[in-house]
Amino acid sequence: MKRDIELLYEVGCMRFLQRNWRQFLNADFSNETEHTFRVIWIALVLAKHEGVKDLGKITQLALVHDIGESRSGDVHYVSRQYTKRDEGLAVRDIFQETSLDQEMLAVWKEYEERKTIESKIVKDADNLDVEFELKEQEAKGEQIGKYWRDARQIVYQNLFTKSAKRMWQEIQKSNPHDWHFFARNRFTAGDWKSKK
Repeated sequence: MKRDIELLYEVGCMRFLQRNWRQFLNADFSNETEHTFRVIWIALVLAKHEGVKDLGKITQLALVHDIGESRSGDVHYVSRQYTKRDEGLAVRDIFQETSLDQEMLAVWKEYEERKTIESKIVKDADNLDVEFELKEQEAKGEQIGKYWRDARQIVYQNLFTKSAKRMWQEIQKSNPHDWHFFARNRFTAGDWKSKK
């Protein structure tokens, strides 16, 4: 139980771990926990579109996809040219002697190998979260997305699933505010609705 409690504290600390690409233009990007949370949801949606039934497996894969960064840190596209990480060692050490040791290590290895449809869906979700975040930054007036527009085509080409490619295209046309502007709210259904 001692190592399980330590694991849960370590997972809790991921909310303080900033994703390194925040360095560019000092934009307010998500932390590791926020990123992982949306990756889980994106992966669940993609899994449904791909006809994958085991949503528990999808969730486990998404939960561990960046767990090693708790110890190795995040590395962005510039620092990757100068940094070597041993995420396998980090993941082994994170789970060592916990009740989840063997199970989660196997899940992480499955994710890293990208041989199963579930692991491919989660990798797609990992990449798509960046697209969502770039659109959100654009809506706030940040211009960083325009610099990456052409480079992000490479991400599109490397997506594994048809559903992810379709979602990527839809994200490019989307508005991050549509969900609340057009949802049931005071303007559309409440006391501020136009009475034309």
